Amino acid sequence: MLNWNDVLNFSSKANPVPDKRVEKTEEEWKELLTPGQFRITRKHGTEPSFSGEYCESHSPGKYHCVCCDTLLFDSGEKFDSGTGWPSFTQPAKENAIKYIKDKSWGMTRIEVQCNVCDSHLGHVFPDGPAPSGLRYCINSLSLDKEVTGKE
Repeated sequence: MLNWNDVLNFSSKANPVPDKRVEKTEEEWKELLTPGQFRITRKHGTEPSFSGEYCESHSPGKYHCVCCDTLLFDSGEKFDSGTGWPSFTQPAKENAIKYIKDKSWGMTRIEVQCNVCDSHLGHVFPDGPAPSGLRYCINSLSLDKEVTGKE
């Protein structure tokens, strides 16, 4: 189980090696994604709080990267953070996520990206529930949900 120290180490030293890499040109991404998905994932945008499709969704499922279909999160790790974005305590696999120090907006945060295609997902914070204490705050537009049980 990852914790905040692991996240900080990944962001300052070296990220885990992904299982594979997917690289496309900006034009290729534009052809595959909706304008909203492109703005969030390729231009590091943020959707308005409480606007995302998966913010209130708590049905069983697996959340994949909308750009490359990499499995990123499982609904068993999803929780209601009250922040207005889907929140998870752990990624599906340690090497699914890349961690980048983000010093925009006058603060230091840890941006999370898909480790396979560098898609911007959101940020991770050390204020999540036990036992990990992590809150992966993710844009719905960066995800595609595979339903694995009854809705």
